[in-house]
Amino acid sequence: MADGFKEKREKAGTKAMSQIEIDAQLMREKTARLRELRLAAEAANGPVAPKRSPAGKPPAKRKKSGKSGEKGPSLSDWLDTQQNQGRRG
Repeated sequence: MADGFKEKREKAGTKAMSQIEIDAQLMREKTARLRELRLAAEAANGPVAPKRSPAGKPPAKRKKSGKSGEKGPSLSDWLDTQQNQGRRG
């Protein structure tokens, strides 16, 4: 009886693995087809220029959040504090 269960399990495993391999092969074929289409379109129209922001303005700079220039304690100091306060570590 146990041998029958083991054989069924092995067959199911090989079926699942073969399905994974089939899916991977399909994905590779699809990727290759799409790459060929993209390269053909680029050859016909020239390479696509990167998108620019509206009206040719450079993108706005992000503001830094948080404290301005203040540094916290060093890691070793922080760890010592945590240990002295009874925190796990």
